[in-house]
Amino acid sequence: MTDRLPDSESVDRRGDDPVAWFEPLYAAAARGEATVPWDRGAPHPLLVAWAEQRQLDGHGRSALIVGSGLGDNAEYIASLGFETLAFDVSPSAIAAARERFPGSRVTYLVGNLLEPPAEWMRRFDLVVEIYTVQALPTDYHAPASRGVGEMVAPGGVLIVISAARADDQQASGPPWPLTRSELDVFAASGLVPVQVEDLATETPPFPRHWRAEFTRPS
Repeated sequence: MTDRLPDSESVDRRGDDPVAWFEPLYAAAARGEATVPWDRGAPHPLLVAWAEQRQLDGHGRSALIVGSGLGDNAEYIASLGFETLAFDVSPSAIAAARERFPGSRVTYLVGNLLEPPAEWMRRFDLVVEIYTVQALPTDYHAPASRGVGEMVAPGGVLIVISAARADDQQASGPPWPLTRSELDVFAASGLVPVQVEDLATETPPFPRHWRAEFTRPS
């Protein structure tokens, strides 16, 4: 069993599809032949802390979980009352999430962040993006980040959690941690930064994390 990510050359060899490596990883995990390195069996602690600080109440509101993986973040957000839609590009990940949480209130769908449905645009009161953009090669960070931002409804909130790197620091991924200037791209569709935190964390394997909150004016 392995918990290693493919190296950047392996990702590049998949041609023009930068998300093609996710399904083989999740399929191998379903067979017991691999582990998913970012799966912790619980919602991300920086997401939980943020929600608790804001006493987040989702009743009567909608949420979208980007790159939902095995479902822990989606289930947490749904537990706060949000009508939650969660998507992942890997069919095996979606199948595993449904199996892990039978009877879940979350709607799990297969979807590609780089090709989102038009009906998702400016629809959701809360959008949660954790580690998905950083899993893409750096050439895809800007279009993926703009796409995430476009899904936030007027008056809605986007929370981004990512490993951090300096603007002048080279990244050899996956993952490719985000720079401060890359975070700004999430706001390209008219979002306004509320708070951008540079956090020293004990969340391995990354010593620093961004936790950034944006909102779209009503």
